[in-house]
Amino acid sequence: MALPRFPFRKFRAVTGSYLVAGLLVAAVAWGGVIHAANQSVQGAKKEDGGFDGDAPTAILIEASSGSVLFEKNADELRAPSSMMKLVTAEVVFHAIKQGDIKLTDEYRISENAWRRGGAPAGGSTMFAALNSKVSVDDLLHGAIIQSGNDACIALAEGMAGNERIFANDYMTKRARELGLTKSTFANSNGLPDPGNKMTVRELSVLARYIMQTYPDFYKLFGEKEFTWNKIRQQNRNPLLNAMEGADGLKTGYTKEGGYGMVGSAVQNGTRLIVVVNGLEDPEDRATEAKKMLEWGFRNFETRILFSAEQTLGYARVFGGASRSVKLSSREPVKVMVQKNGNEKLIARVVYTGPVRAPVEAGQKVGVVRVWRGANIAVEAPVYAAEPIGTGSTMRRALDGVSELVIGVFRAGAEKL
Repeated sequence: MALPRFPFRKFRAVTGSYLVAGLLVAAVAWGGVIHAANQSVQGAKKEDGGFDGDAPTAILIEASSGSVLFEKNADELRAPSSMMKLVTAEVVFHAIKQGDIKLTDEYRISENAWRRGGAPAGGSTMFAALNSKVSVDDLLHGAIIQSGNDACIALAEGMAGNERIFANDYMTKRARELGLTKSTFANSNGLPDPGNKMTVRELSVLARYIMQTYPDFYKLFGEKEFTWNKIRQQNRNPLLNAMEGADGLKTGYTKEGGYGMVGSAVQNGTRLIVVVNGLEDPEDRATEAKKMLEWGFRNFETRILFSAEQTLGYARVFGGASRSVKLSSREPVKVMVQKNGNEKLIARVVYTGPVRAPVEAGQKVGVVRVWRGANIAVEAPVYAAEPIGTGSTMRRALDGVSELVIGVFRAGAEKL
């Protein structure tokens, strides 16, 4: 069934540093309505087909669109434990892609790596021998499949000289570049340290990025075993043998963070990513992740809200030949919706404005955000659909006066 076109009602917000360009409202093909939400919710109630879970923090997203199907305390910072190894893995993947290091490069297993992350430490290890040299390729296998703390330390020391520099200058830098604004890191492997903090939302964003950017490296997460130093170890991800289509990613446990997992599976062409953390039992971790993925596959399907190049709204232009510019998305804006459900969604175009002329066609202006209740279900960039040249001297003067008046009004309102 073809979706109806979405009428656009324009309004402007004059408070804050962002202008809300518009509210998109329509009755949609599956019986839901896009409208404003006024209460904080985590998803549909259980009696309405929603998920009822026990994890203190959790999120479930669809990988292609990033659409959020369920979240619970998704922005709460918590010790990520070994799930933080995903950050180290991404740093290494990125360095290889950039040509800074090669899979065949070899790093020495220092006494620090051996003592803190190897057999003497009693934690998860690839059992790399003291002072041996191990290739980056094998260290990645050890870090991802065996969750080797020694492998992560060796990678950190080999790339940065020491683990603290790696955490500060490599992990934190890449996290910020990827939009992980809350995460903090004190080491390479998630071993207990007050400086190790991540949210389940940022872990899901990272997992999605790894899948989309490094498809060949992602296959490592689905390998079920790896042997090093004549010691064969099984992949610690329980989903690999318990669920159809499961192929990643990482488990974790520390006393501070509890039991957690970043998991993913593909069924019928749809990939979902689940992150849970803070559980008290490893079996609960596996059960919760599997149950959430199964719920998502069973109850959701992908729908196109807005087609590519469809006009989503208008942004106000300062000093232009036109006072506004059409906005559109280059790709279809998709969202996962409940099958036969009656979901309530809201879509807003948000930008920093007014946009100064001249405006080039294809220039990124802002984002369209689709909300499910109080939570963002999906976010996509929007671009200028047409060029807007510089306006006359009179037009620029009038726009300047207009902005001055709005600024005075805003300042007065903020004092009230």
